[in-house]
Amino acid sequence: MFKKSVEAKSQQRLSGADRKKLKRTVRERFPNASDADVDVLLPTKVEITVSKYPNRVLVYGIEGDCPIFFDVDGRGTQIFPTVYALWKVPNLLPSFFLKGGEVSRFVIGGADLMFPGILIPPEGYPSFSPGEAWAVKVPGNPAPIAVGSTNMSSEGALKAGLRGKALLICHHYRDMLWESVDNPYVPNAGFYEDVVFEDPTILGSGQASDSVEAEVSVEKENGIDNEETGEAIDHKDGPVVDSTSMDETSGVIEQTSTVIGSLKLTERGSVDDVNVEDQQLSVEDIDALLDKCLLQALHTTVKEKDLPMPGSTLWSGHILPSRPPGISLDIKKSSFKKLTKWLQAKASAGLIVVKEDKHKKEATVSSVNRNHPEYTSFKPEKRKAEKSVQSAEPVVHGGQVTTVLEVAEVYKPSVHVNPIFTALGADMGRLYSALEASEIAFQYIEKEKLVKPTNRAVVVLDAPLCDALFKGAIKKGSAYPSEIHKKDVGATFVSRMQAHHRVTRGCDSVVRKGVLKPIQIMTERRQGNKKMTKVSGLESFLIDAETLASELQKKFACSTTTAELPGKKGLEVLVQGGVIDDLAKHLLQQYGVPKRYIEVYDKTKK
Repeated sequence: MFKKSVEAKSQQRLSGADRKKLKRTVRERFPNASDADVDVLLPTKVEITVSKYPNRVLVYGIEGDCPIFFDVDGRGTQIFPTVYALWKVPNLLPSFFLKGGEVSRFVIGGADLMFPGILIPPEGYPSFSPGEAWAVKVPGNPAPIAVGSTNMSSEGALKAGLRGKALLICHHYRDMLWESVDNPYVPNAGFYEDVVFEDPTILGSGQASDSVEAEVSVEKENGIDNEETGEAIDHKDGPVVDSTSMDETSGVIEQTSTVIGSLKLTERGSVDDVNVEDQQLSVEDIDALLDKCLLQALHTTVKEKDLPMPGSTLWSGHILPSRPPGISLDIKKSSFKKLTKWLQAKASAGLIVVKEDKHKKEATVSSVNRNHPEYTSFKPEKRKAEKSVQSAEPVVHGGQVTTVLEVAEVYKPSVHVNPIFTALGADMGRLYSALEASEIAFQYIEKEKLVKPTNRAVVVLDAPLCDALFKGAIKKGSAYPSEIHKKDVGATFVSRMQAHHRVTRGCDSVVRKGVLKPIQIMTERRQGNKKMTKVSGLESFLIDAETLASELQKKFACSTTTAELPGKKGLEVLVQGGVIDDLAKHLLQQYGVPKRYIEVYDKTKK
């Protein structure tokens, strides 16, 4: 609602009668609010202003301070508190807790809150009705990050298998309403630019919210493994603790220069055998830690296919997850002060190439020099094998239990690349991800020492590698290349392998040759002016056509049938009516089919 900056049409002070009316409306709308809470939000001896916007939204605020409430339609029936109001009275609204701080990135990015992103309390979901005002919180942080209205009732959510949208977000931290004040602020150090984690002051004092402690204790009693389910909150991997909020009286504060040098950084940011929770860092230590985290990220999570990458994404999605817990990694406390300045410094050193977007005023990392001495001399912590994450929340669709869909593109060695695999003793019978296949090529290059001495960004092709990359792909009469740039090796090598795809839904997993074909949804006119919607390609995504037809019949209150595809294997579902958009949303929300695998064709439109 406040994603774009819009100027208010007018602003005026509330009269005494309107002030009283606003207070009555707040008490009726928010039964959890006591008289003291209302007085905190709308003090008696201050002026209350109302700003009118072109989209009919009314924003009520303290004059010279921050917005407190906003009215969606200007009629007084849909009034919501702002995050500033919720930071003053955190329990004004009931709250949904996210499964972890990383989920907050999507909410802050403007997405609605989905049921799979909500942490289920031990007592189960609370009762709620459609259109109720609820807040969103991160476990371990009492300050809400967003507010919105419930999309359905709790009973409807359970019937839907806890899938789809739970909360339609109206306002969130870092949107234009939050930025509308002269000096926007955050309630605690757990709030970062694009993500929110636990409040470090709570973590530092060993305290946590009662609800979170209860959730963790129940999970332990039930024998739930956080890493296996991927749903519980791992407080160790939360935000780093701000050095100013640490307990300085603990007597454990020591010099950390030597400690930083011995840190074992992992992709998840864990530290082995080193307890540094209470350490304070100097500017030099923070600079050194920044470099270590950057190198760890470049080795483990930043892949060539991810580039170019905005600096903010590199920071929040790769560098922060590579940091050790208990150590402050605040760019403002480094000698560089700003992320852009630090990235430019690394670019000047030749480690990365950085370009600046003049419009967004943001630095973007366009490439990484993986031959740079800093990169080659750095030894990252070996990545621990991660178990495949399966959904712990089965979804029931017409009697069929389904879980989150997982789609992976995999590749099998072909006759073109078999000599390379043979030379390395690699298994030619298994399937490889694109990254694993690229690593095979680079292992061969390293084994045969094919990097050009005068230009380490270039690979000199020997006969086996040249055949693997280009035999049969070069036109007759054309000369085979003798060199190739390193950045082109991986993609070229993978393109010479046999493409497969793996689709997993719960315990069912299928591997098929070729590229995964998308589901096709088509609406066309039949007898007279009637519309008919057809959907095919369901089997590729492990969706039972008969079950889906039964679901759609109830959902759209229309007749549905299944029919064999002409000349092909599989069934298509025929739905009476033009439900092309709703059907696509159903596949997306209920079956987890990614948007890129759904094609829609509306033949009824000219």
